[in-house]
Amino acid sequence: MANALAANRGTAGFDPATLARLIALLLPVGLLGGALFSQYVGGLHPCEMCYWQRWPHGAAILLAALAFTAPVNSSRSHFFVLAAALAIAVSGVIGVYHAGVEAKIFEGMTTCTASGRGLSAADLLKQISRAPIVRCDEVQFRFLGISMAGWNAILSLGGAATILILSLRSRRA
Repeated sequence: MANALAANRGTAGFDPATLARLIALLLPVGLLGGALFSQYVGGLHPCEMCYWQRWPHGAAILLAALAFTAPVNSSRSHFFVLAAALAIAVSGVIGVYHAGVEAKIFEGMTTCTASGRGLSAADLLKQISRAPIVRCDEVQFRFLGISMAGWNAILSLGGAATILILSLRSRRA
């Protein structure tokens, strides 16, 4: 009995479903937290595609939190964990595209927009001149030669695959 129970345990003594649920919550919290930290503490200004990558992580956090409202091996928890993994993977796919734009493999399709409603011409000019110009095809920061978009792609797609594998393993047990 103890051997069968130990065989069903994952890393650090967690069963696969618990580990999948933890990763589904902690991975997007870490990645979104890192992006916000780099923006507000590190002074890096996000481009439009950087924002695109953040929204699925926000959705994944909400979905993974909902998974914690049910028992770990329930169908409800399993559904929300897989939905969170899908949202994480979406951010990873956007990260692949963004990294490709940075590497000039893909052509970016973003446009800059501004709302000048209710502003005088002088106020609008002042607002435009103070706004940082951030292009999606220029890398602001690299770590180990990989841009932040590249790291998001690697960690998000790897994490989503790990969550899926752990979820499938927990369903078989």
